[in-house]
Amino acid sequence: MPSLASMKLSALKQKTRFLSDNIVFNFGGALAISGLVCVVCVFFLNSFNYPSSTFFSSLYPKRTSSDPYPNPSRTDSPTNVSHLVFGLVTAVATWKPRKPYIDAWWQPNVTRGYIIIDKPLSEEFLPWPSTSPPYRVSDDTSKLERESRHVAPIMVRMVHAILETFREGDKGVRWYVMGFDDSVFFVDNWVDALAKYDHTKYYYIGDYSECVLSNLFFSFDQGFGGGGIALSYPLAAAMVKDLKGCIRRYPFVRSADTIIQFCVDEFGVPLTVEKGIHQIDLLGDISGYLSALPQSPLLSLHHLDFVDPIFPSMDRFQSTNHLMKAAKFDQSRLLQQTICYLRPQNWSFSVSWGYSVHIYETIHPRSMLKRPLETFRPWVKNAKPPKFMFNTRWPCETPRVFFFESVGKTVGNQIVTTYVRSASPVYPNCEWKGNNSTDNIKKIQVITSATKRKEIERSECGDIVHVSGSNIAEIKLRDCKDDEIIA
Repeated sequence: MPSLASMKLSALKQKTRFLSDNIVFNFGGALAISGLVCVVCVFFLNSFNYPSSTFFSSLYPKRTSSDPYPNPSRTDSPTNVSHLVFGLVTAVATWKPRKPYIDAWWQPNVTRGYIIIDKPLSEEFLPWPSTSPPYRVSDDTSKLERESRHVAPIMVRMVHAILETFREGDKGVRWYVMGFDDSVFFVDNWVDALAKYDHTKYYYIGDYSECVLSNLFFSFDQGFGGGGIALSYPLAAAMVKDLKGCIRRYPFVRSADTIIQFCVDEFGVPLTVEKGIHQIDLLGDISGYLSALPQSPLLSLHHLDFVDPIFPSMDRFQSTNHLMKAAKFDQSRLLQQTICYLRPQNWSFSVSWGYSVHIYETIHPRSMLKRPLETFRPWVKNAKPPKFMFNTRWPCETPRVFFFESVGKTVGNQIVTTYVRSASPVYPNCEWKGNNSTDNIKKIQVITSATKRKEIERSECGDIVHVSGSNIAEIKLRDCKDDEIIA
């Protein structure tokens, strides 16, 4: 039998163990509860000032990105002009004669971008004007040209300009728009066009040449760079990581535009076509083309040095600046075609807003008037049909032609553009001459809303006002009614 003393000692040990276990349990439980309360309090205090994702991310170490070019503009705000950067390739030999084209559309302190020029500038070019884009001298690509044994070394510099523009590191960029010193851009329309796309994805945007042979010689899958191509930030960032390597892979390609397309192709990205980009691979009088452009906001015109002045009473630079007068009022309607009819007189009107009005002294269907009068020639001499990427009309179907003269606003917040009569094109051996019933009309006024058009999925309609005997005709453009037929 155990002694009384040993029994007391055993009971004391059990009591001590019980008390110890309770103390540990109670202390541990209290500690766990206190910790939980602290976490909940911190969570709710932080939720008033920070999004939950920010709070939780602070509990974990941040990952360091291996991407040397992280996208600085991953926001959902609407795209605006500050999100675009233009890269414009030029040369010392061409800068002075072509500078007026860029001056016509560049807006200092509004548009962002760079002139990429081939050589350091001599004193005759300095000081550099503040009204022009800032310039950067092209990198010396001679080593790359030698290593790649490129068949067209000048193309290396032109492609490399993408890297040089990107490398400037502008903040908040969503799109890089590349062009040349004779590219005339309509920036408001570029902003609206690019806003349709998700700038966080890979996009390569451009348009074809107007001539079949140009596309056949180079590619039916490329954007022609004189009219401008747009690269989304992520695509540009991916391209510049190995742009030199891509140039080395295509030493046999004679076109910078084709090299760029091949580099983009390596990422599995196709060309997205914007029909408002115009390479103008045409020669001669392009008034027939500009009077019936595809139904899409005007983004660019190129090669204006190679065609007749677009306004016959002016030189090329005066013509470009004159067109910009209308563009400053409303780019969304610029060169957009509207067709309407004055049936009592049997007249057809075709309005290319801000550029021209054509009157035909007979009723022509809209399907016919949409086709440009072939007043121009293809880029390649002696080209055989099919010459163009669009249908044309015989230029003998000569209209009475009125060209843009002036623009202004009315008291009622409307825009009035005025067009004055010009000599109609003269073509020999043309049987169709019209009936001269419009001879007394000397001026046409076109009235539109001052609200710019948001969508171009449907053309506008027009109402014609003409008092018999008056030498002025008035056209009021408006939204077409439901089920309204233009015929």
